[in-house]
Amino acid sequence: MSARKTERLLNLLIMLLVQRHYVPKSRIRAILYADAGDEAFERMFDRDKDELRSLGVPIEVGQLDPLFDDEPGYRIRPDRFALPPIALEPDEASVVGLAARVWQHAKLAEATGEAVRKLTAAGVEVDLGALDIAEPRLTADEPAFDVFWDAALARREVVFDYRRGPAAEVRTRRLQPWGVVRSSGRWYAVGLDVDKGEERVFRLSRVVGAARAVGPAEAFVVPEGTDVRAVARRLAPSAPPERTVLLVRPGAGHSLRADAEPVARGVVGPDGRDDWERIVLARGTLGLADEVLAHGPDVVVEEPAELRRRVRERLEAALAPATDGGPR
Repeated sequence: MSARKTERLLNLLIMLLVQRHYVPKSRIRAILYADAGDEAFERMFDRDKDELRSLGVPIEVGQLDPLFDDEPGYRIRPDRFALPPIALEPDEASVVGLAARVWQHAKLAEATGEAVRKLTAAGVEVDLGALDIAEPRLTADEPAFDVFWDAALARREVVFDYRRGPAAEVRTRRLQPWGVVRSSGRWYAVGLDVDKGEERVFRLSRVVGAARAVGPAEAFVVPEGTDVRAVARRLAPSAPPERTVLLVRPGAGHSLRADAEPVARGVVGPDGRDDWERIVLARGTLGLADEVLAHGPDVVVEEPAELRRRVRERLEAALAPATDGGPR
């Protein structure tokens, strides 16, 4: 994604996030799209909204005055955009923070600062505290992640070498990426396979060597109504289901409860309280350690033993530097 487009998306995100009321479309255009003609503005604004929504940003549309049928306004409610609060003791927060391997996109961090400066200069009152929930962080270890992510936003083709399995032959592929999503603990690029003329999903960890974006920007259009996550779930191989038993504090672990079956309430937890709940998941455990760690001390793994071991090792590795005289 070009720096200009990155900045524009962040401008829009920030502008809608820090306002208490709906922002009229005319004001958004005057500040963020002043150089665009009528048709270009409508096209760019619609695409920017779609891209933010595809990233999980809940942009709301409403009337500025309920008594009058005037122009629509837009906003992002911080309470819907933010994660629910997670209460951690200082030492617990330190462990979880160290345990999480975080990738920070330097281009986004730079663009955020520039976006804030421009909005402030344009007379938009910016509450910087509201931006804490919008800090751009993603867990991504695959070297090809940047290339596919940028190409999906810029609508550029990507050429890359790919191995479908450990013993499979490496082949060169061409993809028009519609998006990059995480499924079952892995990152996938979803899009149109140019050579086969069909939608495909490619696991980024199986990209061999350096992927490269080719050709001009805006080289293709994502089919209308495409749900990239749904395509990934449909085409990507899913991990075999496995029974996982967790202990969860009351009122916590909402993302884990969504597809879990509660089996017991009033269970004694590791803190000695008898108000914990035992839930059972029936899905693959790949990536589940990250989910468990994200809930801090509110979720404890009972089984399987392998998942419990992975969580324990992550926490012990995080504590090691502080206990052996290393950096604190």
